[in-house]
Amino acid sequence: MWKPFEPGSSPIDWCEGNYNISPSIAEFMNTLSNIVFLLLPPVLMHLFRDYGRFVNPGIHVIWLLMMVVGASSAYFHATLSLVGQLLDELTILWVYMAGFCMFFPRRYFPTAAKNNRKRFSLFATLPTLVATVLATFHPAINAFALMTLGIPAFAFMILELKRTKSARVYRLGLRCGAAWLLAVTCWLNDRLFCDTWLNLNFPYLHALWHLFIFIASYTAAVLFAYFSVKEERPQQSPMLKYWPRDDFELGIPYVTIKSYIKVDTNTNI
Repeated sequence: MWKPFEPGSSPIDWCEGNYNISPSIAEFMNTLSNIVFLLLPPVLMHLFRDYGRFVNPGIHVIWLLMMVVGASSAYFHATLSLVGQLLDELTILWVYMAGFCMFFPRRYFPTAAKNNRKRFSLFATLPTLVATVLATFHPAINAFALMTLGIPAFAFMILELKRTKSARVYRLGLRCGAAWLLAVTCWLNDRLFCDTWLNLNFPYLHALWHLFIFIASYTAAVLFAYFSVKEERPQQSPMLKYWPRDDFELGIPYVTIKSYIKVDTNTNI
């Protein structure tokens, strides 16, 4: 009963040597690199406060789930336990599901959804529940299956970028795509060419995967949040901005609602 909780019970072991840096943490760098999942989402919750207030408070669920992903991934890499692996993979699956339900373009809805996002979300949630149950029986293939989920998300992002007239949004899309490609490259190299990287004395590509995939994930969420308002509520005039300086595009991107800036100023809300 307790075996899945035991350290080392997971069949997956990444390239980084175990307990080389700390006697109590199996993969120290892979564990530490998850800190970005814990530190940045609270900042994004603050930056998206107007979006959550005036458009969709569900955006904060995305940021909260990203924190859960970081905590689950840190637990997995610290223990290499089977339970840690399942928590890591399943939380990623539910982040995908939440983003899919919230941001999937309405014009691509199946006929059965009848242009109703709540109904569409129900259709998306049911197979996710089934996949969650099946994941407990075949955990070894979950990681590869989750990798493929990025492909349709990336494809839809390209379609949306082709429709945008904003050069700033397009540049963020290029940044997001580059981060995703770097993340996948790091993941595959760590998994398939570990001996080569051990010979180079750099078995930390999976830690870099965490950094790059976080950048790709949160920038994709920012982009789809912008696309969603632009398509479904264009009168609210979404604006892509950056923190701490709006003219520094390597900062943290976020979406604010232009149509409510004057409203708040005039009514002292």
